[in-house]
Amino acid sequence: MLGCIVTGAAFDLGPAILFVPADRPDRFDKAAARADAVILDLEDAVAPADKPAARRAIADHPLDPSRTVVRIDPAGTVEFDDDVAALADTDYRTVMLAKTETTAALDRLVDAIPDVRIIALCETAAGVVQAPAFAAHPAVVALMWGSEDLIASLGGTSSRGADGRYRDVVRQARSSVLLAAGAAGVAAIDAVHLDIDDLDGLADEAADAAAVGCIASACIHPGQVPTVRAAYRPDPRSVEAARTLLDAAVGAAGVFRHEGRMVDEPLLRHARLVLARAQMSVDPR
Repeated sequence: MLGCIVTGAAFDLGPAILFVPADRPDRFDKAAARADAVILDLEDAVAPADKPAARRAIADHPLDPSRTVVRIDPAGTVEFDDDVAALADTDYRTVMLAKTETTAALDRLVDAIPDVRIIALCETAAGVVQAPAFAAHPAVVALMWGSEDLIASLGGTSSRGADGRYRDVVRQARSSVLLAAGAAGVAAIDAVHLDIDDLDGLADEAADAAAVGCIASACIHPGQVPTVRAAYRPDPRSVEAARTLLDAAVGAAGVFRHEGRMVDEPLLRHARLVLARAQMSVDPR
């Protein structure tokens, strides 16, 4: 389980996690076949009038609960209560809480579903600054962040500049959530890339996410899955370099020199993680 290797958290979904509107059961099985895990979305992807049908679809068209996340509406809304009531009658126990802003919201979810595993979605200013508290909550197994709701919560109108790159405040939020997850030993999931046709941009962002320790990137279209998987898969040269370095470390006492570089334990950990990602990147389907 790469999540355990990377973060210490019991979270092994990824690297490509695909959002699916919960009111489109015709897409459930297809999404599960294409991605490493599926997020059945009861929140933004479903119009308010269609939410009751979406909840019924989740119950009537079950997927493998070990590879399925359900995103529910924010705490404090009527939709939250209805979502939780619907989930209680299913086998789904990995739940993404939209717009998480307080630990009380996490407690409320645990009270309703005691054995829940929570992915706290930090997608508002209030949520991002509370990310360390969420990561420390005993029911939280992962943090994810989001850019568009974050910018809206700040009163802004655009998460990216003219060059297509995230604005500084968005990059800071991403780093804050990643650091909070790492400090608490839970997994970090990178945000979606909204430009479906921009596979080059997606590849760059997913490769960066993998390099800094994210366990997965969320996708909004099946066509993004191969790009994300490729980005998280170490290239053969990196794998061979990691193996060579670890072989050279056998019998070495403390710091040693390898191919002109000083090597100590942090670099050996990097190498072990490269091999772990390579082992887990083989698509079983």
